[in-house]
Amino acid sequence: MSSRHPALATREDTGLVIVDVQEAFAPVIDGFDDLVAACGLLAEGFGVMGRPVISTRQYPKGLGETVPGVASRLPEGTPVIDKTRFSACGVQGFEEAYDDARCGAWVVCGIESHVCVNQTVHDLLSRGASVHVPADAVSSRTAANRQAGLDKMARAGAHVTTAEMVLFEMLGQAGGPEFKAISGLVR
Repeated sequence: MSSRHPALATREDTGLVIVDVQEAFAPVIDGFDDLVAACGLLAEGFGVMGRPVISTRQYPKGLGETVPGVASRLPEGTPVIDKTRFSACGVQGFEEAYDDARCGAWVVCGIESHVCVNQTVHDLLSRGASVHVPADAVSSRTAANRQAGLDKMARAGAHVTTAEMVLFEMLGQAGGPEFKAISGLVR
């Protein structure tokens, strides 16, 4: 394949971080069901392509488990990291999974756009990673906070995208069983 623009996600070098899509957020997050669907799509799509996925839970004793709509779609063996820190970076367990993945690019999705997602994205950018943030797979309690998080991450150098866009960028071409599987997931 010819050289691709650096803003495009590539299959060979991209991992997924799903941040804190937990039960207690369901009644308070703007567009929660759509966010769960997009995060689940990403989890399953990354699984189809055999790419690394890391999932986090913020203080699960208080905020509950990862919602079934995401947890049931995580690839087998996905590390689920508990944290109290807002950024996933610097958390034991996350650091090991991050190092094992050996990815230069990360797609970061989840909750909340202006808090845990924002801080994780900034910390990944500070490490020199290319970061993609699917706008349809992040949210906050208010639309204003969601947008403020997206705007700040974009100004810092993150690529704002969508779940479907990033999956098709990683595929790069039509044809084959992975394309067929992912096409089926987005319908």
